[in-house]
Amino acid sequence: MKTENKIEKTEEEWEKILTPMQFEILRKKGTERPFSGEYENFWDKGKYACAGCGNLLFSSETKFDAGCGWPSFYEALDKSKITERVDLSHGMKRIEVMCAKCGGHLGHVFDDGPRDKTGLRYCINSVSIQFKK
Repeated sequence: MKTENKIEKTEEEWEKILTPMQFEILRKKGTERPFSGEYENFWDKGKYACAGCGNLLFSSETKFDAGCGWPSFYEALDKSKITERVDLSHGMKRIEVMCAKCGGHLGHVFDDGPRDKTGLRYCINSVSIQFKK
């Protein structure tokens, strides 16, 4: 599966189409409060898409309860749908996860996920994704 053409918009264009919270997280790399997101305790079967552009990113098949306060997945639907980069903000080293299609900030990936799966925990902001049945 290949990511379609990248979406390029100015920050002003993004601000017009996203909610204020989506803009804060997707475009300004914010974070929602732990245990506050719509999908943190949500277990319906389906897929999760980028709230900014609709790019399919994760499946409910790989969602698990990490107890961290954010929706967690042990695997991306397709690694070409996301990009990762080192994030040195907040005095720590983390790996930021972004949508490959629009560049929206999704969250971070850590290496403390289920050992019997990938060992990864994609810790994703609910505001940055939308559930699709």
